Amino acid sequence: MPRAASSRRPSPDSGPLDWLLEPDNPSVRYFALRDLAGRPESDPVVSAARKDIMRAGPAPSILAKQRRGGFWGVEEDFYARSKYKGSVWSFLLLAELGANGRDPQIRDACEFLLTWSQDRASGGFAHRGSKKAGGQPSAVIPCLTGNMVWALQRFGLGDDPRTKRAVEWVVRYQRLDDGDGPAPKGWPYTGREPCYGRHTCFMGVVKGMKALAEIPPRRRTKSVRRCLDEASEYLLNHRVFKRSHDLSKPGKPFWTRLGFPTMWRFDVLETLDILTRLGVRDERLGDAVELVLSKRDASGRWRLENSFEGKTLVPLERPGRPSKWITLFTLRALARLGEL
Repeated sequence: MPRAASSRRPSPDSGPLDWLLEPDNPSVRYFALRDLAGRPESDPVVSAARKDIMRAGPAPSILAKQRRGGFWGVEEDFYARSKYKGSVWSFLLLAELGANGRDPQIRDACEFLLTWSQDRASGGFAHRGSKKAGGQPSAVIPCLTGNMVWALQRFGLGDDPRTKRAVEWVVRYQRLDDGDGPAPKGWPYTGREPCYGRHTCFMGVVKGMKALAEIPPRRRTKSVRRCLDEASEYLLNHRVFKRSHDLSKPGKPFWTRLGFPTMWRFDVLETLDILTRLGVRDERLGDAVELVLSKRDASGRWRLENSFEGKTLVPLERPGRPSKWITLFTLRALARLGEL
């Protein structure tokens, strides 16, 4: 296992932090207070900031568009045709925003997706399904399963037996090979080349790892810890964002562009944030850190380079401009590594 990162409290310089603590983005303000300023959840200022997430900004606007029954748009079109305004995507965005999982509308959304999208036999999540039968086994995919496990835990359903079964799916079926041999055979590795082809899908690795990292350390089983260790090593061997067989090149161009939200995709910053949260500190993170640092502007902020703006139910941030979300994630990851 890579060496653990320092546990000292992050101390970013006051300029970007003051900007992140402005009240115009309640979600960023809450996370900055907690993760950068080091204030506990019990702090009245932090508590007030979290309540503001449900009062102003994008979260209440998304919930205002939810239909009775816990879904958005067309009930059966929860994933594919309605990108990125359907139920899965609105649900994931609410989790990113830090919406309150005890809210009745959030609970309705959890139940809707568990009913329609989860394969009742395996626990994985599918991009097609029905209320009666649940997720179709042939449509279960790793990135969606990881995303759903992560969001359900953010909303407080980590102890729900259905969430635990989905965690087991990630541990059992997530691949960590590198195209050096034949692809596994049998379900779920049949068909759907982008997800289950000869080379492991990087999106599946990152989203599955994000899901398992959300489990509190004291509740991680031996199999979860082993999967996290193996996934960490896999990503480190790729220097976070590169081709393991040619470390001079990124895996894909969008892996190097910083974005929020990432939805089914990922980027170097999201992956770096996950690894540093797990306490990973390894010299093989160096290329990723150098790339992220190279994108800092003169004011100590980072710009939004990759975006689904105009495709989601509500506006967030405009591409090409300084991003509070990207700056938050970057400062958090760098502080854990002592790079600030």
